[in-house]
Amino acid sequence: MPLMHCKGKGAAIRHTGAAMPTQLLLEAQDLRVERSGRPLVEGLDLRLAAGDALWLRGRNGCGKSTLLRTLAGLRAPAAGRLTRHAPLRYLGHARGLRDELTVQEQFEFSAQLAGLRPDAAALRHFGLQRLARRPLRCLSAGQRQRAALAPLALPQQQATLWLLDEPFDALDPEGVQQLAELLQAHAAAGGAWVAVSHQAVPGLCAAERRLDA
Repeated sequence: MPLMHCKGKGAAIRHTGAAMPTQLLLEAQDLRVERSGRPLVEGLDLRLAAGDALWLRGRNGCGKSTLLRTLAGLRAPAAGRLTRHAPLRYLGHARGLRDELTVQEQFEFSAQLAGLRPDAAALRHFGLQRLARRPLRCLSAGQRQRAALAPLALPQQQATLWLLDEPFDALDPEGVQQLAELLQAHAAAGGAWVAVSHQAVPGLCAAERRLDA
């Protein structure tokens, strides 16, 4: 399945040692995904290389989030072969935010979990610098979403695969643009991303794969 590519627009993310464009980051062969014994995805073949970008589309309940968790290694496929050739970052629907932490504390904690070094530029990319000392429980839904996304803008040492579940959820137009620029920059620098989303983002170049076709 050919994937389309876009170039970034100077987002906060910076890469060193980016992968060559032909580097394969993930490969799924004849993958079968089930939930409670019921097949959701069958016979899936998928190859993601450096620079690839992919939307997973489909109606509610068709298995998009379950497939994403399977690709992330958080659940085992019922059949088939799944091989990852690069580090990955997974942002699930629950986000993993801790209400008692401030934005800065959550940002530093998430960076540590990912093995990355905190950089204030990532907070600035999502307009969070003025909220750095505010507890997460005091933020709006859109601000919380930006806080969850901010670690993606950290400098990274090599090409990575991003797996994102509804990353544009609750974002205002400015936040949508900030994330779109980040996704474009990531792919242009030699990474790849897969996102589950019902939202159309004009100008964000990516292939689509429907699971309910």
